[in-house]
Order: sequence, then structure tokens, then C-alpha cells
Amino acid sequence: MSWKNESGNIAKNIRFLEWLKGELVESVGKLFKALIEGSEKLILDALTGILITVYLLAKRVGIDFDDLEAASIEKIDDQIEKGHEAESWYGDLSALKSYLDNQKR
Repeated sequence: MSWKNESGNIAKNIRFLEWLKGELVESVGKLFKALIEGSEKLILDALTGILITVYLLAKRVGIDFDDLEAASIEKIDDQIEKGHEAESWYGDLSALKSYLDNQKR
């Protein structure tokens, strides 16, 4: 591969990363608006946009999807152990961990 192609790929990757960051911010804004409106369809659309963008960002910075999932599970375990409010008040982290564990089977 020539230097010109490499620099073009680097520029393309940087532009794509910047675009993904913008998508993430936009999706979070959409989520806030959807929460105000109370539309489950809009909330779901915003949340799925956030999830997809996070996975694509991870891939672009060299993190495999499996590694992202494994790190997420480790983070969930850590937050459960530390007594995160989502866990102590609602048990949401345990429910999420159970869901992710069942998805692997």
C-alpha cells in the first residue's frame, strides 16, 4: 500500500470516528427528547442507535465486539459488588447480567 493510500485511510478513519461521535451525541439528544414525549418507539429507536454506535466506535478503535461484551460483563459485576444504585434499588444489573449470560448459551 502506498503512503498516499495509507494517509487517505487514516483521514477516512478519523472522519468516520468524528461522525460516529456526532451520531452518539445526536442519539443521546434523541433519547432525552423521547423520554419527555414518553414514546416507547422513539425511546427504543434512540437506545438502539446508541448501542449500535458504541459497538461501531469500539470496532473503529480496535476493540472486538467480544472484548466489549466481556468488559461490559466485568463492569456489571464490579458495579453489583460496589452496590450501584441500579442494583441495590431495582436489581437491574443482576437482571442484565442474567440476560447477557443467557444470550451466550
